[in-house]
Amino acid sequence: MTHDEFRVTPVTLPAASGVTQVYQVPHLADAYSIPLPAGTISDPELLAGFIFSQQAPWIAGMMKIRDALVAGFGLKTSGQLKRADDTNRSGRVGIFRIYSKDVREIILGEDDSHLDFRLSVLYQAPASAIASPQLIVTTVVHCHNLLGRAYIFVIAPFHRLVVRASLSRAARRGWPRVSAG
Repeated sequence: MTHDEFRVTPVTLPAASGVTQVYQVPHLADAYSIPLPAGTISDPELLAGFIFSQQAPWIAGMMKIRDALVAGFGLKTSGQLKRADDTNRSGRVGIFRIYSKDVREIILGEDDSHLDFRLSVLYQAPASAIASPQLIVTTVVHCHNLLGRAYIFVIAPFHRLVVRASLSRAARRGWPRVSAG
């Protein structure tokens, strides 16, 4: 495995993604790409599940701090989202609700009183025989009020760090492979 296989690169919002036009004026919009080695599965739902199941322990610690801080404001905590996942596994990936999916993209997210967000996991086939497939994770957020805007202002640097770290960790652990059978 080369160092490039772990390189997470910020990219422009992909035109092929269904999240690019979800909100007229997003308060946060970013996208990150990572190459996938040959033989990696192309199912975006399975790739999303793999990424979210490979979270570093420090991310869980950050979520606990986040939950403690936001619970007093009446915002959804990861525990509440996890309980929703336990009752409706088919409509969620990790703690996130599935909004749509097709053979190349799954769109996840949540709506809350302060903001709504959508997260796209997009499998992009290689443009040529020598190129690698890419996985692009795109996030768009729409804030409803001052609390949402303040939340995004504080959380945005951590969000970017978590996305990059999650993709890099998944690559280091080894992407799920297409079965030979």
